[in-house]
Amino acid sequence: MKLTAATGEAPGAAGPLSKTMAFAQSGGKEDIGLCKSVKITCISETSWFDGNVLMKNMKDAGGPQASQWIVDWDPENSGGYSSLIEVEGLDGSHHKFLLDTGWNNSFMDKAFEREGVPAMLKKGEIEFLYVTHEHFDHFFGIESVLRYDPQIRIIIPNTFYDEGYRLLAGAEFERSKAKNSIPYKGTLVKHDPAKIYRLYPGCASVTFDLPIPCRTRGEQSLYFNVKDKGIVCVTGCCHQNIIDFAEFASKKLEGGETLYGLYGGLHIAPVGPLTPEGEKTVREMGKFGFRKMACNHCTGVSAVQKMVELGYPVVRGSGRYGSPSEMYLGNGDVVLF
Repeated sequence: MKLTAATGEAPGAAGPLSKTMAFAQSGGKEDIGLCKSVKITCISETSWFDGNVLMKNMKDAGGPQASQWIVDWDPENSGGYSSLIEVEGLDGSHHKFLLDTGWNNSFMDKAFEREGVPAMLKKGEIEFLYVTHEHFDHFFGIESVLRYDPQIRIIIPNTFYDEGYRLLAGAEFERSKAKNSIPYKGTLVKHDPAKIYRLYPGCASVTFDLPIPCRTRGEQSLYFNVKDKGIVCVTGCCHQNIIDFAEFASKKLEGGETLYGLYGGLHIAPVGPLTPEGEKTVREMGKFGFRKMACNHCTGVSAVQKMVELGYPVVRGSGRYGSPSEMYLGNGDVVLF
């Protein structure tokens, strides 16, 4: 199936998005505008239930360098990562979009239903799907979204492999158990690395080009500039690492000298205890002065524990719906920036 693709710009008046703007790289800082607030609902941050099982699946397929599409993933161990983001503009406008699709369709169907996502998709209230990267736990659940809106606009980093496009078009990968029986019929917007794309006033996307385990490449993340507060950094797994992610805002964005909030997985201690290198990263994060840190998923419980020990402003959660700890924002929890 041929997918309709757009790079650089997405239609403005013809579609639900504001004009997507790619800013040329320059020595100065880019102005991404301002928004009034950002509300994030954590639909699911539990991508897997047992890290040891996850690592064994990867090892049996040849290790982290093996393609995710040939790993015999244990379906009993798969959940998924996805969030609902709501942006309020200074003009009173309200926008909703979905961040990632999760992994296990059965698990994600229940999580989406719990948060009312199917009804929002059917009504067209969710303006687009933003896929941070091609990893199994962020993208394999695509069918759970297309089931309710097969024409939803989708924004991806322009670093996907052929298998990712095939899954979108309607394909099944027997060994990895990735499948999508609902061919995508909408407009696919691809973001090139090292450019700043403005999705709404005060909301911008940046793709970081780097190799990621399981033969994946590139991750795109979001920056919001909240009036009178500062920059909010939102990510899926932050494979680019939190230091580079935060420093990009500081160096490249107007208002980046004030980093207000943080949300998402930080890939510090995704499976197992905090390593010395991970602890160094956690300590170095302190220099940015974040005032609200809602980090979950692959950040790792041990990393969050260290943040709490250091007195960082970690947003606590409820520990509901499968999230393993109340120490951080989990499934069904909401944070407002």
